[in-house]
Amino acid sequence: MNTTFYFDTWKRFVKEGVLDKARLDKRILESWYRCKKEKVNPYLNKGMHLLTEEELHKKKANQSLLIEMTDPYLKKMDQMIKSSGMMALLVDPDGYVLSITGNEKTVRDARRINFVEGVRWTEAAVGTNAIGTALEAKEAVMIQGHEHYSVASHQWSCSATPIMDENGSLLGVIDVSCPVEQSHPFMIGMVTSIAYAIEKELIKRSYSKEITLIQQASQLAETHHNDLFIVCNQNQKIISASKPIREKIPHAIGMNLHEMLHNRYQIKVEMPFYAKEDNCINGSCFFLSEVNTHHQKACFIPSKPADSFLFKGECGISDVFQNTLKKVKLVAPTEATVFISGETGTGKELIARAIHDNSPRKNGPFISLNCGAIPKDLIESELFGYAEGAFTGAKRQGYKGKFEQAQKGTIFLDEIGEIPHTMQVALLRVLQERKVMPIGSATEVPIDVRIITATHRDITELVKKGDFREDLYYRLNVYPIDVPPLRNRKEDIPYLIMHICQKNNWNLVNIDIQDLAARLRDYDWPGNIRELTNLLERLHIMLPGQQSGKHILEQPMELLKINHSSIPPANKQEEAKLEETSLKARERIQKDLMLDALKRTNGNVTAAAKFLGIPRSTFYKRLKKFGL
Repeated sequence: MNTTFYFDTWKRFVKEGVLDKARLDKRILESWYRCKKEKVNPYLNKGMHLLTEEELHKKKANQSLLIEMTDPYLKKMDQMIKSSGMMALLVDPDGYVLSITGNEKTVRDARRINFVEGVRWTEAAVGTNAIGTALEAKEAVMIQGHEHYSVASHQWSCSATPIMDENGSLLGVIDVSCPVEQSHPFMIGMVTSIAYAIEKELIKRSYSKEITLIQQASQLAETHHNDLFIVCNQNQKIISASKPIREKIPHAIGMNLHEMLHNRYQIKVEMPFYAKEDNCINGSCFFLSEVNTHHQKACFIPSKPADSFLFKGECGISDVFQNTLKKVKLVAPTEATVFISGETGTGKELIARAIHDNSPRKNGPFISLNCGAIPKDLIESELFGYAEGAFTGAKRQGYKGKFEQAQKGTIFLDEIGEIPHTMQVALLRVLQERKVMPIGSATEVPIDVRIITATHRDITELVKKGDFREDLYYRLNVYPIDVPPLRNRKEDIPYLIMHICQKNNWNLVNIDIQDLAARLRDYDWPGNIRELTNLLERLHIMLPGQQSGKHILEQPMELLKINHSSIPPANKQEEAKLEETSLKARERIQKDLMLDALKRTNGNVTAAAKFLGIPRSTFYKRLKKFGL
């Protein structure tokens, strides 16, 4: 590692904010920009956020399972870690160090910078470092010497890997650190192997606990065979249900508790189940009763957002979309520039409008412009306007551009990745100076607008290729919000069906919404909510109000123009076999890695792509290529 080069690069960035992106690893570059934005002190010489003994004791008690799981693996590596002059740390999801073991001299040297149990070692606390950056990026990271943002860690080399549960949630971080002169490339492999072993053990334990729950549910069914009950694991996912429930709702297994309750049921009694190994609560049995209703076909009650939060779409019940709405609620009252990413048809404009509707600018205009739909030679006049007589065909009184139209309100620039390079420069100037210059005018117009942008493209890839200016990207990407695709929030489908039908006054009263939703859950929805809307409109046309919808739903889904990729016809299966044998060795490895990543992230494509360190667009291309 060229320490002089990195020190000079660090000094220039700290003093001038100038950074040559070609000479620095992407993860380091992103982290340094985050630290600069958070105003982390680059000259910090030790950790400042320390827990009291009592607070640390509580932390350890709350993380007892993580500590118990990690301890055997760290003990196996203990002798090698000590003899190599290193130390190993276990860190909780909030960045607090729970335990330190290793070489006595190294541990002693670490105390000088407060690198001790109970210290918070996040990016916000001490700048770019392996622990904090692994927490942010949720992937393995190695950071050495002057790659660290604060001087406290400049003499250290650190490697860290996050530990994830089977649902992709962060449990903690394993870190190995040593003085920079003793650094070795095997450090990153060591922490990754430990984290992977812990994750496998967690999955094994979780599976064992679910088997125990199912056995307990079977015993319960023998004495309560006519009762309505479900058994949920600790994530409130239904893993077993009584026969009457299964007969009424065949797809009950795999649903979550809230989805079941929206299905005209209510809880009568909750009974916890305890694990035999540790006598801790392993799950719960819920005895249910049906809710009487006059509308037998309205099986699902659309969810409603809180009164204080206005959202003109459907909130649903999925965790992934609720997290998106939480981000919207946090940023709406501020003036921050928001960057919305998400596939086509996910509802990015609805998110932008929700930010506006819940902001102090809600009484001002909301101006939306699709940058991809405007010819390149007209986009400047659309955004900035023009003066009278600016060009042949110009309006007599001139034209106010979208920025002026949005005065005191919000401008939403959709498909921002499509704007030409010359307009990127002009937009950057507007962001910096908050003034626009109409075409043909010599006078600048001050603007007071909030800017929200969106794209369905991988903007970081566009930046890498040079198609999108990096400085503009960092100006726009102040507060990123990712809108999840419909395939990642399938539990919301019944609520979306009700919302879309009510909004468009489509009468599907003769269709059992529950049955329809169950049939649509296996589809991947590449067109997202827009595709679902199109399907419902087709159903509305195919099914007059007085006609029964049962015969339509009994027909093959191809009639509704939906092809379930999960159920290929026989000839397709044969084609898949031939394709498999023709794959090159490298492609087979890629396919196996993708399957493993999807399994580890519970089918979450975005998380799987991050896990493999490839762009999401590339991941989708390979999915299609390999027929996954």
